[in-house]
Amino acid sequence: QVQLVESGGGLVQAGGSLRLSCAAAGRTFSKHAMAWFRQAPGEEREFVAGMTWITGNPYNADIVKGRFTISRDNAKNTVYLQMNSLQPEDTAVYYCAARDSGAVYTRPPLYDYWGQGTQVTVSS
Repeated sequence: QVQLVESGGGLVQAGGSLRLSCAAAGRTFSKHAMAWFRQAPGEEREFVAGMTWITGNPYNADIVKGRFTISRDNAKNTVYLQMNSLQPEDTAVYYCAARDSGAVYTRPPLYDYWGQGTQVTVSS
């Protein structure tokens, strides 16, 4: 059984930074695509960043380019989202997701596994 467990959320002031972690367990993710999504109250879940595990090539949404960075640690089977220059509009629940195939997509229904989410709140 695949498990994705996020951590690292919290409250931060505008301009601050946080690093989210997604620990993956249950199988080897070398052929998977991993991604971070977020969902603010009353909004649809939106793509933030993704990567194919085998290449490590990142794909970032325009809204976070230059501020957020996705990365992975193969030894720890963990994916990270480094978030810098956070703004109040970044406030949301952040979710880690994985696909069984290696392509990164921006649509949530195309992902097979989800974590429980971690709250990020940015105060002004």
